[in-house]
Amino acid sequence: MKKYICAYLGLLFLLTSFSIYSQEKYTLNGIISEKSSNETLIGVNVLFPEIAKGVVTNEYGFYSITLPKGKYKLQISYLGFKDNIQEIDLNADKKLNIQLTEASEMLDEVILTEKTEKLNIKTPQMSINKLTAGTIKQIPVVLGEADIIKSIILLPGVTSGGEGASGFNVRGGAADQNLILLDEAMIFNSSHLFGFFSVFNPDAIKDIKLYKGGIPAKYGGRISSVLDIYQKEGNSKKFKINGGLGAVASRLLAEGPIAKDRGAFLVGGRASYAHLFLPLFDNDNIAYFYDLNTKLNYKINDNNNLYLSGYFGRDVFALDEIFTNTYGNTVLNLRWNHLFSDKLFSNLSLIYSDYFYGLELDFVGFKWDSGIRNFNLKYDFKHYISDNFQLNYGINSIYFKFNPGEIKPNNKKSGINREKLIDKYANESAVYIDAQHKISNNLTLQYGLRASHFIRFGQEELNIYQNDNPLSYNQELQFYEGNDRIGIKKYSRSDIIKTFTNLEPRITLAYAFNNNTSIKASYNRMSQYLHLLSNTNSPTPLDVWTPSGKYIKPQLLNQYAVGYFKSINDDKYTIETEFFYKDIKNRIDYIDSANLIANNAIEQDILNGKARAYGLEFLVRKNEGKFKGWLAYTLSRSEQRTLGRTNQEPGINNGQWYRTSYDKTHDISFNGSYEINKKWKFGANFVFQTGQPTNYPTGQFEYQGLSIPLFDGLRNSEQLPAYHRVDISATLTPRKNKTKKWKGEWVFSIYNLYNRKNAASINFARNKDTYANEAVRTSVFGIIPAVTYNFKF
Repeated sequence: MKKYICAYLGLLFLLTSFSIYSQEKYTLNGIISEKSSNETLIGVNVLFPEIAKGVVTNEYGFYSITLPKGKYKLQISYLGFKDNIQEIDLNADKKLNIQLTEASEMLDEVILTEKTEKLNIKTPQMSINKLTAGTIKQIPVVLGEADIIKSIILLPGVTSGGEGASGFNVRGGAADQNLILLDEAMIFNSSHLFGFFSVFNPDAIKDIKLYKGGIPAKYGGRISSVLDIYQKEGNSKKFKINGGLGAVASRLLAEGPIAKDRGAFLVGGRASYAHLFLPLFDNDNIAYFYDLNTKLNYKINDNNNLYLSGYFGRDVFALDEIFTNTYGNTVLNLRWNHLFSDKLFSNLSLIYSDYFYGLELDFVGFKWDSGIRNFNLKYDFKHYISDNFQLNYGINSIYFKFNPGEIKPNNKKSGINREKLIDKYANESAVYIDAQHKISNNLTLQYGLRASHFIRFGQEELNIYQNDNPLSYNQELQFYEGNDRIGIKKYSRSDIIKTFTNLEPRITLAYAFNNNTSIKASYNRMSQYLHLLSNTNSPTPLDVWTPSGKYIKPQLLNQYAVGYFKSINDDKYTIETEFFYKDIKNRIDYIDSANLIANNAIEQDILNGKARAYGLEFLVRKNEGKFKGWLAYTLSRSEQRTLGRTNQEPGINNGQWYRTSYDKTHDISFNGSYEINKKWKFGANFVFQTGQPTNYPTGQFEYQGLSIPLFDGLRNSEQLPAYHRVDISATLTPRKNKTKKWKGEWVFSIYNLYNRKNAASINFARNKDTYANEAVRTSVFGIIPAVTYNFKF
């Protein structure tokens, strides 16, 4: 491994040397921010049009570019803001901080007339979608609440985990293969109220990027996608409040200066309150959520900034004093930005993340708690070596504690004995280096290498089996069954049960034929050491995460993609077409009748297999004018194959390829908005997806007078009916009185306009009148009208 890393670093050094020549050069660097709030801006274009050079700001608004000595015209360009154009005499290293002014003022600072997600032809990044908070707020969604997860489902290659679910699938991957980051902290469950809402408050969000492929080397730990979300920093100039009142939930966000122009705070909260009205209908059930977003930032000096950000969310669901379910995420991140020089920017982060799940059954008399906790230390560097060559490199180490579950009595009369499933511990560390290299005006490369190392630490007890084989196939009865253990091995916390090391190369190239047309290609190799134990189509709070170890290997991905990109009429229209192919090793699947809950021997219920996914994505956007929007289409296939370990074992489906439960052949989505005038704006969605695979009974049998369906066909050989719906919205912005600070708008929306009863599942039950088995379609949502009032002052 050392040999490969040394050779790679040597190659980077050689390429860097070629880019540095004897001509006298100087460096221009600084921070780009918004004038009204001092909020730093991500992805701002810092351009020198006369020499066709430029750079974009990083996640903290910092830029740096090195050019030959001379006089230049500098153009700072960011969608939704006025261009800043000035002459600059670069005769020495200079720091130039620039503040941009909004092109127009509307209700929300991020909802701006021209702030769309345009295509960058020449950058090597591909398979990436970016949505602004403003775009997300204009998309009609269920119950009138803007939702990040449901918005990205309208993009190509992304499908929902099911009706009403916040889980999502990317390019035929499972929901647990998505890395979801909020201010760099891992989010393990992205839903509120079992999928009705996502955990992300759009008022507190500044930047959203979804990586489906061409994933930079700084990301690791998941193999399907990365959803990278950054919160706003707060207004360091003046105190401001904005929020919204909805039919089932409301939100409020406050921000203002700690020290003017040096530090700021942001506090945002949301809560649902529909449960407060249930007693009026003689209903004792409870279902609500609340969450809190916080952020503090302080500028120590020109070279040092501190950030402290956090999120806390909880869901509570109680059924008529029968049971109470509580779950949620807690994350905290302390960050230090340091500028070592005008070319070297660094970010040091200490991150805590905790996902908790609790269940209390009063009628049984017990309480159940489970969860996953991690501590993450990461140090990232961005090195602007020249105008044609940039390096990103860093290290990180994550310590995990897995609590599979603990059951204990919740009252003195309970007959339940306390029982604790065995905690598991692991550490995932990595070192990475990633280069962006402009070879010529037409060809740009981004290439990198990530070396990951996973340690499964000791636990109190580990089952031992004959020949390390926890599972066998019963030829006589024709089913898999767990083997008896031959012993138990005890470990201390510091012992090492198993280690894994993987090299993960990444490369992306872009060749631009001109300023309007390019082709791009990418290759990714990635490793995933954590597994979600779930045999449902969509993640549920009860699902348990488990680490790789003695009996479970890490998942390994190879992904290839190639695309064609076209800008028309100066970016008024953009077209993106991509083909992708993915193969995955060590994707686990479950034997029939697998027991995944409260199981200390999960290795007895799983089989190792492999998966593949391939498809074609098409996206066309209209970015400017009164009407804006996009049309996306994906044609894809997602399959899995689980062979027997010997010729006598059938595996699953006799070792043949079978569709995964999240395979959807056709996926069509449309989103559009039309601004009639400054007072009225209308929006609409259309979604069509092929029904997800399932199994129907092949027969039935009688047992004690009951007719019971029999399932013995091939796995996922049937499918649910196709899913489709239309949503519409209208936004009314009353005429503004310039003397008043209060500004507001009304958002009227209808989800599922034609009341389509989409099948979340099809169950088979006995008809009360005929006593015959029949198919029963379960639908979550019908037509849902909603009204939301948004305000700021």
